[in-house]
Amino acid sequence: MSALDVISARDLPAQARVALDEHFGDRVSYSEAIRSQHGQSEAHHAAALPDAVVFAENSEDVVFVVRLCSAHDVKLTAYGAGTSMEGNAIPLYGGISLDMSRMNRILAVNAEDFDVVAEPGVTRNALNNHLRDQGLFFPVDPGADATIGGMASTRASGTNAVRYGTMREAVLGLRVVTADGREIRTARRARKSAAGYDLTHLFVGAEGTLGIITEVTLRLHPIPEVISSAICSFETLEGAAATVIQAIQCGIPLARAEILDDVAMGAVNRWAKLDYPEKTTLFFEFHGSQTAVAEQVATVKELAGGNGGGGFQWSNLPEERARLWKARHEAYYAAVNLRPGAVGWSTDVCVPISRLPECIADTKRDLEAASIPAAILGHVGDGNFHVIFSLDPAAPHEMAEAGDINARLIARALAMDGTCTGEHGVGLGKQDALVDELGDSVDVMRQIKRTLDPRGIFNPGKIFVAG
Repeated sequence: MSALDVISARDLPAQARVALDEHFGDRVSYSEAIRSQHGQSEAHHAAALPDAVVFAENSEDVVFVVRLCSAHDVKLTAYGAGTSMEGNAIPLYGGISLDMSRMNRILAVNAEDFDVVAEPGVTRNALNNHLRDQGLFFPVDPGADATIGGMASTRASGTNAVRYGTMREAVLGLRVVTADGREIRTARRARKSAAGYDLTHLFVGAEGTLGIITEVTLRLHPIPEVISSAICSFETLEGAAATVIQAIQCGIPLARAEILDDVAMGAVNRWAKLDYPEKTTLFFEFHGSQTAVAEQVATVKELAGGNGGGGFQWSNLPEERARLWKARHEAYYAAVNLRPGAVGWSTDVCVPISRLPECIADTKRDLEAASIPAAILGHVGDGNFHVIFSLDPAAPHEMAEAGDINARLIARALAMDGTCTGEHGVGLGKQDALVDELGDSVDVMRQIKRTLDPRGIFNPGKIFVAG
């Protein structure tokens, strides 16, 4: 980001700075380099530097910072791994960026109950490495090695969502520090409860605007007996999307079903030094017993053949699967780097799966008529897909063109009774779209925000402008 892209932050009150220094010592930083790191996101949004970065190591640290911010009217934005796509963790009004990455302890694995209790700074890869020897795994997989606190805050999804669900289904309970400095527990570990309001899912997806998550209890799953991955190229986007929809309608429990258009496949080939056909391609994964996987594969191959699909290329060894999914997970970077020095704009929508072929086809026609390179990829098994633009940062008209295409994409999704974001969240980029989608419900969200955060200290300017 250039200096012109950085929004100047306010200075911290002197008393607040003294209190931070006394409590945190070298765990508070005012250096421009550290502040800059915490003031940006993966995508195109302008940076905004915090006044200070505080590295929390336990919930007592979080309580201290929240009470200090409340007392001195200082804004507070939680920060995990910095992998958000809609500027969700950019400290728009300065204040404190509360880095949660050192709160990375796994507190309890309850293998018999298939759940785990962990601090918010634990990353999904670290969690699965810890669980592997117990025959368990955590399936929510947004691609980036995000923290589970950030994933809960944005209601993250990913490649496994078609079978295992999103963070909405994965989070069983939370501990959260509220604006008055209390640490509350939203639920116990029971698999279901009818006890009062569902506070857990109020905070899941709130993007840190209602409180700071200090502990997460997650649902786990057994590692499947057999895991088999494959790719299959298609003559058309519509044929690829139809194959996935028909498989789901046939009751096939696809573990993963990812789509990459021809542009995305070309970018992935160059980025990862692969040689897949540069056509619209589905990445599949099947989980289950030997017999069940064989039956799933046979049905999907038949459906693919009827929709213009070619032969399947299999990746059954762990190292082969890892290479395949690494290529898929890095597709964002591959697409952005279609041009040297480009910046990325990644947007996503989600529609009812019956409308997905139409939505993707109309979007592809938009992109083919555009002057800027863009790729389509996504989690077609649940109706969610992304468009990734590769933009010249020195060409403002490209940003404007991408904005127009994005607006048409969102309008198209909403007309199909879909949503403006399936997994990125609202953040900075989709606030107007949220109003278009939900109307007066946004006023109810504002009321909740004012009730739980009356001074407006938590991640202000995200999801909606407070009214």
